[in-house]
Amino acid sequence: MFKIMLVASILLGSIVSAVTLPTQINRNENIAEINAGDYQSLQAALDAVPETGGRVVIPSGTYEITAPLRLKTGDVRIEGSGNSTHIVNVNEEGGSALVIAHEKMRDVKTNDRLWRVQVANLRITGNPKSGNGIHAILVNEIFLHNVTVSHHGGDGVLLDYCYEDARVADCLITYNKQVGLNLPGCHDIVVSANQFEENFDAVKIADGFNLCMSGNNLDDHLRHGVIIENTYGSVVSGNMIEECQGTAIILDRDCYGNTISANVIAHNGAGVDLRDAHGIAVSANTFTLMTQPALKIGESSGRVAVTGNNFCNSYIGEGKVRRNTDDLMAAGIQLESTSNIAISGNVFSSLQTKAIAVDDSKPKSVLFSNNVLVDVESDHSALADEKSNNVVDSNIVSD
Repeated sequence: MFKIMLVASILLGSIVSAVTLPTQINRNENIAEINAGDYQSLQAALDAVPETGGRVVIPSGTYEITAPLRLKTGDVRIEGSGNSTHIVNVNEEGGSALVIAHEKMRDVKTNDRLWRVQVANLRITGNPKSGNGIHAILVNEIFLHNVTVSHHGGDGVLLDYCYEDARVADCLITYNKQVGLNLPGCHDIVVSANQFEENFDAVKIADGFNLCMSGNNLDDHLRHGVIIENTYGSVVSGNMIEECQGTAIILDRDCYGNTISANVIAHNGAGVDLRDAHGIAVSANTFTLMTQPALKIGESSGRVAVTGNNFCNSYIGEGKVRRNTDDLMAAGIQLESTSNIAISGNVFSSLQTKAIAVDDSKPKSVLFSNNVLVDVESDHSALADEKSNNVVDSNIVSD
């Protein structure tokens, strides 16, 4: 037994001695660790970051600024100490709080654009006359995490053609006069687990693609919830969108190949408006207490699948409703001069509009089947028309 252990020990020692083990982690001394408290101003701390990047830590405190803070370097993390790190923009001439961009701004060559900038664990507030909260221009792989952005005269966060892999997670974006999170020209975007409250619009993406928006809470917006324009390959899923004065979700300007699924869309002025959208799936959403069409499919939209959704009021069983009698508005689907629509497996109950409302110009190639209609009027029977290539069958209608 002793000989076996000795041989094993010798063999193990030979293996270890044959491997070169690092004795020290290689660290680039040009990567900066900057404590902003050691500098006369936050701008001085940001200016101290070398071209090779680094981390700027902003201690707890309230920091009033009168001009935009500017970060001109990539591979940087700006990190506060939570909401106790509070940057207050008192500029009243439309200046943003934090601008992240190459020193040449939009004139930068593609290969010189900034990469890998993170902003985390701090609070930025403005005023009605200030500009945007965070304005990033042509920054790839930007990541905002645990940031509160509020009360700005412009957008809360504007990621301006931040083309590659923009990410916004676990942020609180509230009370901004324009869009809470504005994403023009972005690609492969993740917007997850954020809260949006009482901005003008909550989220807008235009001229981009591959948005993954999930697990967010949107409440009390002064106009719309989510606006998606000229964007494809995107999913809006698992969000709570409540009490937008306008429309919860809009798809417009040649949208295609997008999915709207498993959202709760409650008490908004209108629900989902497909203004110019094709190849869209609208599935497993709950539309409750809507005052205008919960789902509108416009004449410039088509090839839409509508499956497994619930259109309802506040009914809770045993003939009772949760809401007062003056708050029972609930709406269904409005079809304009659209075509190639499949509507199946949905429940429409106790609506104050029709389950299916059809305008004077009848839709074409519409399948309406296997739906349940309870205590609601509907135009779906008028769809049954062989000339229009519409099919209506196997639906359950009850009082």
